[in-house]
Amino acid sequence: MRYEFRVDGQMSETLVKAFPELEHVVLSGQTVLYGPILDEAHLYGLLARFQAIGVHVVEMRELPE
Repeated sequence: MRYEFRVDGQMSETLVKAFPELEHVVLSGQTVLYGPILDEAHLYGLLARFQAIGVHVVEMRELPE
């Protein structure tokens, strides 16, 4: 599975480094992180990490393979 996470604003390099398994790009005032998700536990772990560092995910979607 591959997922994309969109967050408001431009994340700092320090915050982006909290997600080493994901690539990122800044588009239209949002940071888009994307990459492979191993399983459901990995997905929930990523969401918990976003929440723990105070990053609000405005959109999450599974990407086509």
